[in-house]
Amino acid sequence: MEDDPFDFESDALLASSPVVAPKKRKKVIGLDDLLVDHYKEKNRVIERESKIAKTKKTYNSDDDEDGRVAKLSKYVDECHEKMTKLSDEDDVSIWGLQVFGNQKSPPSFEFTNLQSCSIFHSFLNHEVNSLVELSTESGETFFEGLLTNGWLLKLVQKCGKVEKSIATWTFHLMLYSSKEALRSAAVNFWCAILLKNEGESLSLKIDWLPTYLELNVALETYGYLLNSPKKDSCDTEMDLGDSEHVGPPQNIRAWIKYISTCSQTRNFHFVFSTSEVEELVVVIIRLMLDRQLLGLSMDLYECMISLINFFKDEEWSASCTKISKSIASRIPLDINCLRAVECIPSVCLHSKQLRSEIAFRFLLGYFDKVEDEEEVIRQLTLINLKDKTCDLFRIYNYLVLTENWFLYNPMMKEKTLLNEMWGLYLRNCCCQINITDTRSYASKVRSKASYLVQVTSDTMIV
Repeated sequence: MEDDPFDFESDALLASSPVVAPKKRKKVIGLDDLLVDHYKEKNRVIERESKIAKTKKTYNSDDDEDGRVAKLSKYVDECHEKMTKLSDEDDVSIWGLQVFGNQKSPPSFEFTNLQSCSIFHSFLNHEVNSLVELSTESGETFFEGLLTNGWLLKLVQKCGKVEKSIATWTFHLMLYSSKEALRSAAVNFWCAILLKNEGESLSLKIDWLPTYLELNVALETYGYLLNSPKKDSCDTEMDLGDSEHVGPPQNIRAWIKYISTCSQTRNFHFVFSTSEVEELVVVIIRLMLDRQLLGLSMDLYECMISLINFFKDEEWSASCTKISKSIASRIPLDINCLRAVECIPSVCLHSKQLRSEIAFRFLLGYFDKVEDEEEVIRQLTLINLKDKTCDLFRIYNYLVLTENWFLYNPMMKEKTLLNEMWGLYLRNCCCQINITDTRSYASKVRSKASYLVQVTSDTMIV
């Protein structure tokens, strides 16, 4: 059968019979449907524009704008008030005392005494003078040149003697000259002749040495105030800052350097007594509280060490007590008392003892009719730190002062009861002040106490 449909061997049949896909029916979109879609889209546009216009009206309304500004201002004020409470401790005035008042006129000095010295006459009579024609009228200028060039020191060392006229003249220049070159050369001259060791082959004889009285007169001329004024330096700066006669003058640097040198020459030249050096230590500590002298911090630091090392071991205990009592009576019980304690270098046994003793004297000043060590600590443990009226700035002062009292006094390690009470006070500061407490100095007291609990655990019973 030629036309057998099951004959798969016929290629012609397959080629001539292509498969035709069924036709899809197309949807007919009428005019009505297009019109409906058009109006739906138009309604959506109108609704969207209406919402935008309503939003703009809400935010651009003058009344609403004024209300939002008032509400925002209220929120800002509330936030500022809370931040102020948290940062009140930053508004506390910084340390600083006005140690100098109005300067006085320096004492006069007669140059005629200098013209009578042997060095001057030796130059007048020397054959070289025929070339330079040195006369009595040019004598002061001649000596100033020798002093600033360093030749005066070499001449007195060659002669082995410092005559009184030369000593008094250079001393006056050092303390009162307005010329930097002269006062610098004068103080270097004095430091060199004072530090010259008497054990050397050529000893130097000094006909005149200034006393504590001359140095005290100079300090008073600079305007030094014996006691601290009621106002600190930050308050008085505007009142006195414009005056040309307010101390200290530039000569205070030479004064400090000379004091430091004199205290190192006790074995060679006994210039000061122990009581005078005690008073000088008090003066130096007070100078370190004047912010006008911040540029002299290193000079004051070195002078402090020299003065403390002046005392022998058998003298120091009594002198330390006198110095600490004098300091406690002349410095107010505010942040300046902390500065006074911390400016004392803890580099030797004497300085550590002084730092501890002064801190204890300040603590005694906070409590009336209390002189016993145990009673001081007991007063600290009785303070209710949860009381909202509690002065936490004073509590912070107690912490710092007691820390220095205990830390730099080796005898305190052996006093078990005092260490236990000190530990109790530290725990009170940690536990009775909540971490969310917004009172001024609350965070500082808590942090300081927590730190002391950690660092003192190996030396104290806490």
